[in-house]
Amino acid sequence: MSRRREARARPDPRSADFVLPWSPPGRIVTVAGRGEFFVRLHEHPDPDAPWLVLLHGWTASSDLQFFTAYRALAERFSFVGIDHRGHGRGLRTNTPFRLADAADDAAAVLAELQVDRAIAVGYSMGGPIAMLFARRHPTAVSGLVVQATALEWHHARRDRLTWYGLPLLGASLRSWWFPRYMSKAVARVVPVGHELEVYLPWILGEVQRGSTHAIVEAGKELRHHDATDWAGGLGVPAGCLITTRDRLVRPRKQRALAAALGATVRELSVDHFVSMSDPGDYAEATVELVAEVAEAARARST
Repeated sequence: MSRRREARARPDPRSADFVLPWSPPGRIVTVAGRGEFFVRLHEHPDPDAPWLVLLHGWTASSDLQFFTAYRALAERFSFVGIDHRGHGRGLRTNTPFRLADAADDAAAVLAELQVDRAIAVGYSMGGPIAMLFARRHPTAVSGLVVQATALEWHHARRDRLTWYGLPLLGASLRSWWFPRYMSKAVARVVPVGHELEVYLPWILGEVQRGSTHAIVEAGKELRHHDATDWAGGLGVPAGCLITTRDRLVRPRKQRALAAALGATVRELSVDHFVSMSDPGDYAEATVELVAEVAEAARARST
């Protein structure tokens, strides 16, 4: 198929057939002294079903990160998906983005919802937030599932060079050509004929929800994050999804994190954007890891 014909085959964002993926009801949770947080909230009919808190990656949102796993998770668990500060529909504030603040936000939202303990599921940047959540609020976390993430992002020369480009990222996000670039980038993850192709207009709109300033600030935070000295002492059951062809978070870094946490491991031979490129495999691996961590947490509590 020619490039022109392939482009015509794409869903048109202006079409009346704009399709939204399934997601749990959205809700604004107001936390005194912190602000308003947009969450996706699903409560399982079984009151004994474990609670999860879903913590998305850099530049994403809860919907963008987890929508392909929402339905599978909803069948077995209750969960809260939070949009981090400056990401998606998340809290807008003049305060610089801090990973610790995002972790405290998650704890405050769960407390407001009267959820005593939850398994923290963190993807990419959500991994450090999940670990900080467990470190700063140990009584609120029953387990960890970290995905495509690492202990640190600055020991390797390649990582340091990548972070030096953050000022350029800010300029790019504000440029007129950024939406066109994102369309092409997303098309490589969700090519013509892919099962998620019908959601492309929604995906492209969701990508652009975030605050440029907050995203750049979050990148600076990731550049300095290092859990090497304390991750091994978190003391909760853990699972780790390793993306073995990941070009953003090297697999060796992911394995180092899994070893530090003593985590149960699942590996997928995929790149960083597995939740969209391989949605079925991603949902299955996520549910399996959460179920194993939930069982280990239950065993510890009896």
